[in-house]
Amino acid sequence: MSPFTDPSRTDAGTDPALDGDESLRRSLGVGRRRFLSTCTAVAAGAVAAPVFGAAPALAQDRDRGHDHDHGHGRGQVLVPADKRGIILYTVRDATARDPLASDLPSGFREVFKQLARHGYRQVEFAGYNQHANAPGGASLESVKGAKLLRSWLDDYGLRAQGNHGFIPSSWPLTTEDEDTFKKHLEIANLLGMDHMGTGGDPTGSSYRADWDVAADKWNALGRIARREGIKLYTHNHDGAYGFLLDGGPLDDQGRPTRSSGIRKLEYFLKVTDPKVVWLEMDIFWAHVAQYKFHSYTAHDGSTRKDVFDPAGLVARNNKRYPLFHAKDGVVSTTNGMGYDMVPFGTGVIDYRTFFSRVGERNYHNPMIEDDNSPSATDPAQSLREAKISYDNLAALRKRC
Repeated sequence: MSPFTDPSRTDAGTDPALDGDESLRRSLGVGRRRFLSTCTAVAAGAVAAPVFGAAPALAQDRDRGHDHDHGHGRGQVLVPADKRGIILYTVRDATARDPLASDLPSGFREVFKQLARHGYRQVEFAGYNQHANAPGGASLESVKGAKLLRSWLDDYGLRAQGNHGFIPSSWPLTTEDEDTFKKHLEIANLLGMDHMGTGGDPTGSSYRADWDVAADKWNALGRIARREGIKLYTHNHDGAYGFLLDGGPLDDQGRPTRSSGIRKLEYFLKVTDPKVVWLEMDIFWAHVAQYKFHSYTAHDGSTRKDVFDPAGLVARNNKRYPLFHAKDGVVSTTNGMGYDMVPFGTGVIDYRTFFSRVGERNYHNPMIEDDNSPSATDPAQSLREAKISYDNLAALRKRC
């Protein structure tokens, strides 16, 4: 199987030669990007940007009817209206914008209002800082700030569903780190979150011993979070789905140099307590891992192929993945990752098949993300692309 082949595709199984752009594009799924089309009307322009002009409504009004068209020839909605979210990192330029210097939405309150108008029902925080001139001041990382944020979320029909925030660096935990962690759990509860997490991997190491230490730490943190009624989650980048080094000859520092073929976060799933530790799959970075980490050196020195199947891993561990980052990509043959980020629904990652395969649509919480949405030359871009992404997420339907 080619390292470019996506096992989540329903038409996977071919292994085109990778000696030309067209073969590469086919193997990464360009030819199947029609997930926005309905089951009865496939249109080549299905991923075109929506037309702006109609007066926007708040989220609870705008989404009426979006989740009730099953049986009318369009197919079942894959992401219900109340599960459509966005991580605020995507619009970080807007929350950081000076409201005294711009007529565009600025600071948390105005950004919440605009996201609700787009149709979003959930937000994931990436910290609690905004521009100092915005209502509430620069930092809302406090009990008082959390109460203010919660009032704005409630005003616009939004729910907080996570935060990429503080995870102690110490282990064993220092008293200071444990107290700060508990403060963030208190903030999470005030905001109404079910989940709290981080934007980083449990460890950057490839060695099993380091993942064992990380598991001990996360089990301990997860137990603290559980006592406060919060589910603790870790987020992935591509490296976390690379292969674990857990055997074979040792290097000059006594570390293993070969792999059993298990991936790092797969091992983490096995050695952490499912009652206290959860994961948020970043689907884009999981597909980058699929592109990059497709073979390994086994303990016996042989080279073995194993192409990563992101949807398959989730399907086998569904309840461990309450949140997703839903970001899209177009094919890149030059950046070493296989993909360049683009607004959701304008790339080649087959989200219709992914969400269909993992199921549990009323359990998972997909959060739109695009690291590249903020623009130095187009200050309206991130919120405009947030709307494009929302509309494309809302349009996803199961095949008839």
